[in-house]
Amino acid sequence: MESPVLDPKKVSISGDNKMLNVGLLLLATIVVAKLISALIMPGSSGKKKRIPPVVKAPWPIVGGLIRFLKGPIILLREEYQKLGSVFTLNLVNKNITFLIGPEVSAHFFKASESDLSQQEVYRFNVPTFGPGVVFDVDYSVRQEQFRFFTEALRVNKLKSYVDQMVVEAEDYFSKWGDSGMVDLKYELEHLIILTASRCLLGREVRDKLFDDVSALFHDLDNGMLPISVIFPYLPLPAHRRRDRARKRLAEIFASIIKARKNSGNAENDMLQCFIDSKYKDGRPTTEEEVTGLLIAALFAGQHTSSITSTWTGAYLMTHKNYYSSVVEEQKTLMMKHGESKIDHDILSEMEALYRCIKEALRLHPPLIMLLRQSHSDFSVTTRGGKEYDIPKGHIVGTSPAFANRLPHIYKDPDTYDPDRFAPGREEDKVAGAFSYVSFGGGRHGCLGEPFAYLQIKAIWSHLLRNFELELVSPFPEIDWNAMVVGVKGKVMVKYKRRKLTLE
Repeated sequence: MESPVLDPKKVSISGDNKMLNVGLLLLATIVVAKLISALIMPGSSGKKKRIPPVVKAPWPIVGGLIRFLKGPIILLREEYQKLGSVFTLNLVNKNITFLIGPEVSAHFFKASESDLSQQEVYRFNVPTFGPGVVFDVDYSVRQEQFRFFTEALRVNKLKSYVDQMVVEAEDYFSKWGDSGMVDLKYELEHLIILTASRCLLGREVRDKLFDDVSALFHDLDNGMLPISVIFPYLPLPAHRRRDRARKRLAEIFASIIKARKNSGNAENDMLQCFIDSKYKDGRPTTEEEVTGLLIAALFAGQHTSSITSTWTGAYLMTHKNYYSSVVEEQKTLMMKHGESKIDHDILSEMEALYRCIKEALRLHPPLIMLLRQSHSDFSVTTRGGKEYDIPKGHIVGTSPAFANRLPHIYKDPDTYDPDRFAPGREEDKVAGAFSYVSFGGGRHGCLGEPFAYLQIKAIWSHLLRNFELELVSPFPEIDWNAMVVGVKGKVMVKYKRRKLTLE
C-alpha cells in the first residue's frame, strides 16, 4: 500500500513539508561545508593546507601497490621527475609520503620518536627478533636497549673485535689454494657469518655450535618475506620454520648464558656485553632479551656487510686505477707498520679503501627504504621553495638508494668514483647534512657503522695483500627481490696467491 503522503498527485505541499525540506537542505549544506572544510581548510586556524601531490594510480583500491611491488626505485625515479622531491603514494589503505633529498628529509632524520616513530612500521620484525626487544617495547625501553648496543661497540670493544676479524680472515683464506676460481659472493657471505659468530654470538657458538646456529639463522632469514611486512603472522611454511628456529635459538642461548654465569668466566664479545647490561632501574637483561638483541644485531650486520664487501670487490676489479690505489696503500702501511701487522688503528688509516667501500655503499645501500609513522603535522620546503604540509597519520619515507644518486649532489651520480669523497671534493659534505644516507642518520643512524667498515677493511686488506684477483663473470646485477637488496647471482673470481713486494 502506497502512502498518500508520498503521492504528489494526491497531496499538496503543506507548510510542515516545506519546513522539512528546508531543514533537510540546511542539514545537507552543513554536511557539505564540513567536508569541504576538512579537506581544504582543516584545523581551527583556517589556514589552507599545502598537501603534497599524489601519485596517480589507475586502481583506487590498491593505489600504487602494483607499481611499488614491481620496483619501488623505478616508481620513485618516475614520480620524482613528475612531482618533485615530495609526493604521496596511496598504498592500499595507507598514505606514504616520500621526502627525497637532504633539503626535505632533515625532519625525517632529526624528529623525535613522539613525532616520527619507527615502531609501527617495523613491528613486522617482532616474530624474528622475539618479544620484549627493539620494536616490541616502548621507546624509553628501546632507547636503553640501544644503549646496550652502543656500549658493546665502543672503541675499546671494537679493537678486540678487530683482532678476531683478522684471525677469522686469515684462517678462512688459508684454505684457498695457490690459484683457482671462486664465487666471491658465496665466500664473503660465509666468512662474515663466521666473523659475526665469533664477535657477536660468542666463542661457544663459533667453536661448537656454528653449523646448528647458522642453519637456524638461515630459517629465520628465509622467514622474512615481502609479504611478512604486511602479514608477519600468516601461517606460511616459511613463517612456521622461522618460529621454530627462533624458539630453538632461545634455548641454545639460554644454556650458554647459564653456563657463563655459573662459571664466572667473562668472554670478550657482544653476547657478554648484553649479559652484563642493566637497565637504569638496576634490572639485568633476561635470557630472552639477550637472545633477541643478538638476533637483531646479526640481522643488522650480516647481510649489509657481506653485500657491501661483494660490491666493493666487483667495483675494484673492474676499475683498475682504484684497485692499484688500494694496493699501493697496503704497501705503504706494510712498510710503516710491518708486513704482517693489522689492527684497529692500522685499519683506520686505510683512507683509500674506506672511500672505495663508501662509494660502493652509496651506489648500493642494502636498505633501500626507510620509513616512519607520523604522529604530528609538519612542514617541509623544497629546493625550489615550495612548502608542503605533511599530515599526521601518514607514513613518511625516504630512499637511500635514490637519494644517494641525486645529480645536484653527486657529479655523474651513476658512476663509481670514490674520489668524490676525497679531501677537496667531499661532495656529500658540500651539499650539507643527510646528503649521504647509506647508514641512515640523525636519531636513528646505524650504530654498527664503525663495526661494518672495520669488518670489510679487515677482509679486503687481507685479500689485497695476499691475492691477485680478476672478475671473470659479468659485472653483477642488483637483486631487487630480496628484503635486503643485494647482489644477484654468482660473482666468479679467479685468484692467484701472491705476496706484495715492498718496492
